[in-house]
Amino acid sequence: MRVERPLGAFGVEMVGGAVPIHLLLKPPGTPVWAAAQCRTYERHWTPVNLDVLAEEIGPAVERAVAAGASLEEPISTHEWGRLALMSDPFGHGFCIVQRLGRGYDEVSG
Repeated sequence: MRVERPLGAFGVEMVGGAVPIHLLLKPPGTPVWAAAQCRTYERHWTPVNLDVLAEEIGPAVERAVAAGASLEEPISTHEWGRLALMSDPFGHGFCIVQRLGRGYDEVSG
């Protein structure tokens, strides 16, 4: 894996594996999602959020759920892409992301 490009001041896109991965800093006290508790790291254990990129989000979510993950919120669509908030079988959060248009560049300049 290697860093492909920065994602704002506190994130990077890593490439070199089967799919790109985004590592994003998420400070304590920020919301996990709009209707959820704020981050305390009792659940995630780390301020790094893992985003796994997918060409098509629906089949990727189905494979993750079949492997034991949980979809925590319905897939949402944003100007930069589609987002699935997931947790692994141990409760650790991660996201599956499908880029739309220019991806995060749609909102970052």
